[in-house]
Amino acid sequence: MKLSDFNYDLPKNLLAEFPSENRDESRLMVIERKTQKIEHYQFKDLINFFEDEDVLILNNTKVFPARLYGNKEKTGARIEVFLLRELNKEQRLWDVLVDPARKIRIGNKLYFGDDDSLVAEVIDNTTSRGRTLRFLFDGTYEQFRLKLNGLGETPLPKYIKREPTPEDKERYQTIYAKNEGAVAAPTAGLHFSRHLLKKMEIKGVNIAEITLHVGLGTFNPVEVEDLSKHKMDSEELIIDQKAVEIVNESIRKKKRICAVGTTVMRGLESSVSSINTLNTYRGWTHKFIFPPHDFAIANSMVTNFHTPKSTLLMMVSAFAGKDLTKKAYDEAIKEKYKFYSYGDAMLIL
Repeated sequence: MKLSDFNYDLPKNLLAEFPSENRDESRLMVIERKTQKIEHYQFKDLINFFEDEDVLILNNTKVFPARLYGNKEKTGARIEVFLLRELNKEQRLWDVLVDPARKIRIGNKLYFGDDDSLVAEVIDNTTSRGRTLRFLFDGTYEQFRLKLNGLGETPLPKYIKREPTPEDKERYQTIYAKNEGAVAAPTAGLHFSRHLLKKMEIKGVNIAEITLHVGLGTFNPVEVEDLSKHKMDSEELIIDQKAVEIVNESIRKKKRICAVGTTVMRGLESSVSSINTLNTYRGWTHKFIFPPHDFAIANSMVTNFHTPKSTLLMMVSAFAGKDLTKKAYDEAIKEKYKFYSYGDAMLIL
């Protein structure tokens, strides 16, 4: 498989700048792999495709306000700092991206907040944009994290050019987000309202939760034509015993098992037993899924519409089939579906 196989022309006006008015009233395209049929619904119609004892698998990661703005010592230049990963809790070391990167060198200090009460020193220069910062802060770890959360902004994707609003703080987060650690939302889950999930449960649909802390690596551009040479960044994954029991029982009963989002699908495929059941997992995964791939756990998935040449589109193509995915995307563009993080959804059966 080559990178150029996953290119297509996406009109700029179809990139969603804002979420739909109500979570479960975005559009839903339903595609059937067996019949190659494509149909159009609203997201709240999802319930009609599930029966008693089917299972929905959700990613309960929680996005933290990862985008900060600081000022460089002496020059006062405004620097964007995007928190990627906490490296050491005691020393307050973080992997970050800085922009503009050319202005930031080892030894530079950055000041945050109107009162400069949070200071960071650059201690490592790992990649062209990546840096390691040590935060200097007088106070407990809890106070430090509160400070970071207070200064941080909702990390909306770069394609959204507007400033974040108070609404984004709520809407760029799933309603079932629990475990903080993601720098991007698992966007397929953004369509679920409390009302829809409750109706699913009443219908007898089982809900399993896993945690995969979404990193920016998910959205990193693929820069090699030969996909087998692309390396995904590692992301933290936790699959507990409760989720394993719910999923494996559904496998045993041959029920519909639906991965809500590419992050869930990647998590499930990272922890498959030799008899194609789900194992517990606690660690890191850099699983990269592209065609051809035999999926072991989920037999359906909910996903958004993804940008050209993205690893997310490659995974969807592996699951739905490359030709059917292309047909569905052509239809989505024709019908003016909204794409990407705040966009519309697709159910693949």
